[in-house]
Parts: sequence; structure tokens; C-alpha cells
Amino acid sequence: MRVTRGQAAWVRRGVLAIVLAGAAVIPSRASSAPSKPCAGSSCLTSGRVRWTARLPGRWIAQSGLTGTVTSQDSPYAAESNQVAAVGFGTTVLAFSAGAGRRLWQDQLTGFPAGSSIVSIRAWSGVVTAGVDVPGRTAGQSVRREVVLAARTGVRRDTYPAALYGGAVTADARRTVVVGTRSVTSYDNATGKPLWRQGTGAAEQAWRVDGTELYVTESRDGYLGSAPVTALRRINLETGNERVVSPPGSAFAGQLSLVTDGVVVFSGPGGLTGYVGSTGQLLWHRAGVLPEFVDVEPPTLYVASGTALVGIDPVSGGNTTRQAAPGAAGLYAVRGGIALGLDQGALGDAWGYSFATRRVVWTSERLPWPHFFVDLSGLGGSADPSSDTVLLADCAKVGSAASATAPPPCVRPQLVALNR
Repeated sequence: MRVTRGQAAWVRRGVLAIVLAGAAVIPSRASSAPSKPCAGSSCLTSGRVRWTARLPGRWIAQSGLTGTVTSQDSPYAAESNQVAAVGFGTTVLAFSAGAGRRLWQDQLTGFPAGSSIVSIRAWSGVVTAGVDVPGRTAGQSVRREVVLAARTGVRRDTYPAALYGGAVTADARRTVVVGTRSVTSYDNATGKPLWRQGTGAAEQAWRVDGTELYVTESRDGYLGSAPVTALRRINLETGNERVVSPPGSAFAGQLSLVTDGVVVFSGPGGLTGYVGSTGQLLWHRAGVLPEFVDVEPPTLYVASGTALVGIDPVSGGNTTRQAAPGAAGLYAVRGGIALGLDQGALGDAWGYSFATRRVVWTSERLPWPHFFVDLSGLGGSADPSSDTVLLADCAKVGSAASATAPPPCVRPQLVALNR
């Protein structure tokens, strides 16, 4: 998996999350029987494969944490109730969300050599692709956010974006983009701004909670060590902004998680929760690291030693605690059910219930499954509001060129899995 410019820190964070989560699970992997492939789009049993679709391009079957990936650029994917979209290099493909029928394939033009997709998002009516574009100065790059019609792939417009910004909400009418110095809502028909809120000279960290966008105010931005002295709370529908101040001179650490109106900062001393609308201090937890957010019910999952702990975002108290050893990795949580993937040529996906402390569903065997991880921080292909997970697997493996090289994937597939 190629690490592109500026991504090393995010890769390290993702690997750390997987390692910590793997230490927290799972006592009884074989407690649920594999399910058979789903016969139709109405088959909604958890763990059933809804559909598979052939993927173009050159892919490899890389064992371990990577899985089935493209041989050159990291692939990205996202799903809405209309389409499932995949992007790699400068290619975007879309499939119908219900049956997996190929809708369109678009080669993004107008970008210089070396440009590559670093984010894919699927919204109501549109698909957005974040493209990392080499800058004029060596080692620097810029980002452009391309808006495509969900059903046809017709290019609506292209907007400037921050490297770790891009589209944070969109529909057929407008797209809200986090840029280097502002947050802007664009009219997709004209490309003109509907509203804009400045965010300062340095690129800032941000998180979305429903219709609210939280952007930090820090002198050096998210790459610096300067403290966060305030938060900009921007309504994504109206553009109205409110500046939220901390109880002291600065928030405790860096912005990490937001859910249920609570913003969570992480630092050497642990995690601290604040009321997102006022900055009021709610709680502090020492010795824990942020992992996942579950939106229903709102729960923060944190790593504490070898345990994965669920925290109520308002009270800061424990809701669940798991401390069983295991080698598999957790990737997302929804409704108290964790998504996990086994590694290797005979892997599968499974769901683990924190309430019952057991595996509650298991998919059919998925060779070299890969979960699409979005390095922008928006999540991967397991949208918290969706019942679908998108994976890539390799239905047929070729012969490796050498003993050390990963084998090519002759038949790469996109898999839509119910969870």
C-alpha cells in the first residue's frame, strides 16, 4: 500500500487503532456459522453478501492487514442509498447500491501526472472525489474536490479543498467543502459560493456531528503543536457560525472525536469531553486513547491497556468493557456491533456484540478481504448510518513473480455486505 504525501501520520494512527482494537477482542470466533450468499437485494440478514461486482485495473492479493488492493494507488470506497462508488488513481466507478449493477466509470481528466484520488464520498444525488494534485514545489501538493452526478457520473464542478478537508456534506444542489482557509458551501449548478466562513491562515482540524461542523482555532493548525484556543461551530445547512471557547486558556489536547453534541480532545493526559455548544467541561479520563464512535446509541470507544471501553459521551462513564485477547482487528462499530475482519486467503467478516460478548454474525469466506480506509478521517466504507459495508476481495489469485512479491489478483471484486 503506497503512502502518499503527508499521509504517514494517518497511516500510523490507523495501524495503532487496529493493533489496540485487536488486543481487545475476541474470545469465541467460531460461535456463529457462516451464512450463504444473499439471493436478492431484499435479503437483509446480517453477514449476508448482497452482491459482488468485478473491479477493473491491476490489483494484488496482499495477505495481512492490507488485503486486496490496487498495485499502485490506495483504493477508496463509499456507499449511499443510491450508489456504491470506488476510486483509485484517477478512476471512479459507480454501482447501484441495491443490486451492484455497473452504472458508470469515469476517468478524471484535467489533472497533471502523479495526481491520485485520496477520498471518495457518496451522498444523495452526487459522488465526491478528493484528488491529491502535485504542487509546483517538490514535496508539496494541493487538493481538488470533484463533484459527479451519482446516477450518470457527469462532472458537476471542481472545488479547491484542504489536503485533509474536502466535502463534508453534499447533495444534488450544493457541496460544503473544508478548504485551506475557509469552509464554503458551493452551488453545484453555477459553482458559485452560497456562503463562506473563514478559518484562518493555517489548515485546521475538524469533525462533523450531524449538521454541525467543528473547526479548531490553533495558531499553527493541525500540523503544529500550538494549543487549540477555540472552536468554530458552523451549521452545515445555513453557514451560521458560533465561536466556542474553552473553560481555560485552551482545550486539553487535540480534537479527536465528536458525537451527540460532545467534543472530545486527546492529549498525553488522556481524553477530555466538552459541551460542543458552550465549551463547558464535562469529564476527563486518564490513560485512554480514542478509537471509534458509535452513533446509535451515542458511544465513544477508547483503548485502555488491553481493554476496549465504551464511554457515554455526556457523562464520561463506562457503558461496556471488553478485555479478551485476540488477533483479529476491529474496524467500525454500529449499534453496539463491531465489524471485524479475519486475515488471509480464507478470511471472513464478522460482527461482535458488546452487549452479549459474542460473535452474532459471520459472513461467507472472503479471500483476502480489504476494508476501505479513508485517511481524511471521515471513516471508511462502513458509514455509521448505513447497514452496508463495502469490501474488496480476490476471487482468483494468480502466480507471484517472485517468492517475496505478493501475487496478482486475477479477479478482484467489490463486495456489498449487510451488517
